[in-house]
Amino acid sequence: MAISSARKIAFDVLRRVAAEDAYAAELLYAQLGTGVKRADASLATELTLGALRRQRLLDFLLERYLDRRCEELDLEVLVALRLGFYQLRYLDRVPQHAAIHESVELVKWARKSSATRMVNAVLRRATADAKIAGEELEKLMPAGASTEERLGILYSHPTWLVARWLEAFGRERTTALLEANNRPAALTCTAIEEDASEAAAESLRKSGFEVTPGRWLRGALQISGGDPASSAAYRAGQINFQDEASQMVAHLVDARASQSILDACAAPGGKTILLARGAGASGRVVAGDLREHRLRALRQQLTRTRTTNVQLVALDATGPWPFSQKFDRVLIDAPCSGTGTLSRNPEIRWRLKPEELDSAHRWQTALLRNGLAAAGESGRVVYSTCSLEPEENEGVVAEALSQAPGWRAISGRAALEPHLRDGAAAGRFFAADAAFRTFPPEHGTDGFFAAVFVRREGV
Repeated sequence: MAISSARKIAFDVLRRVAAEDAYAAELLYAQLGTGVKRADASLATELTLGALRRQRLLDFLLERYLDRRCEELDLEVLVALRLGFYQLRYLDRVPQHAAIHESVELVKWARKSSATRMVNAVLRRATADAKIAGEELEKLMPAGASTEERLGILYSHPTWLVARWLEAFGRERTTALLEANNRPAALTCTAIEEDASEAAAESLRKSGFEVTPGRWLRGALQISGGDPASSAAYRAGQINFQDEASQMVAHLVDARASQSILDACAAPGGKTILLARGAGASGRVVAGDLREHRLRALRQQLTRTRTTNVQLVALDATGPWPFSQKFDRVLIDAPCSGTGTLSRNPEIRWRLKPEELDSAHRWQTALLRNGLAAAGESGRVVYSTCSLEPEENEGVVAEALSQAPGWRAISGRAALEPHLRDGAAAGRFFAADAAFRTFPPEHGTDGFFAAVFVRREGV
């Protein structure tokens, strides 16, 4: 029996994620192009992202049948074991013999034939109680394990991250967040022309996709049934892939006709395109990013969506900015830890270190300081992240405002409301401190934070 292309793709992606610090979504996008059957693409995606989401629990359970720790295994052997056990535990539609046999074949394919007997034996022994759950699973937890360690194992998150979320959100909300992070993220897109969202939806349906309205925004669509990048609507520039919370951040900028707008950390470009539509043909968006390859990818998206009023600039946004002009609107969508996107980018949870949050805070504060300095007298600045961590959000806002007394934070509610669907309450996104927040289990989106700033009157 030959190894299925889906399992080969998942194996290769997982190996590269671990060995090269690559991102699974980017690798899957590159490998699931033309020539891969829709069913294979779906299975490869589920195996890859599912194994990453459940990695800690998979390893914990596998070690019951190993004579060593998982990290002591050759990477290729460990990846094959995780893939096999994930199928045994979570995929009822995959026959057990197929999951085991193909995992053994993957080890051979990776030239680790000496481990084939071990992989076969471990997976066969694990079959009997692969689906252990409830009280029986709880009994396997280490004696004396703290709440954060136990939840970290059961829901496959690092203990230190669970501990800080328990302190910030409490037990109930943290458990809901952990569960949400282990569910597949919805595939959401934005209709580039908000008023033409139904036309875009109809085009997608004609291409064989299932389409439903977004949960919150008039211009958002949820898609299933394949890869929409192959659709006529995508090729024609009618849609762009973008989580609803990310779309909302662009709307908070309140881009208007004829304005000059700076998107300082622009790639991959979803927000840039929405800002350009708001500015109109008489307006201009300057889109900056540090890395040239990201600007090249952004240029391709601008071409596809026929967006012509954007100027691309290579920009280190933490250093001095090269602009002599002041902007009507500035968006600082800061690079961040990404802890609000762990369903979509599950590998982040295994890479992030606690000390990185403090270093991120320092350069994120520099970004916001530069953004405030670049705005005109009647300008509006939006700072956003896809992080749930206070060091990257409230901490940055507090420090930047302490150094810029001429600015104040305001609610972005009025800018967001025109884009919401009937019955969607803008108040669900704003707290007493005026900041915008989304929380995955409560809003069904990625977790985003945003703050809107304007100058104080008379300053």
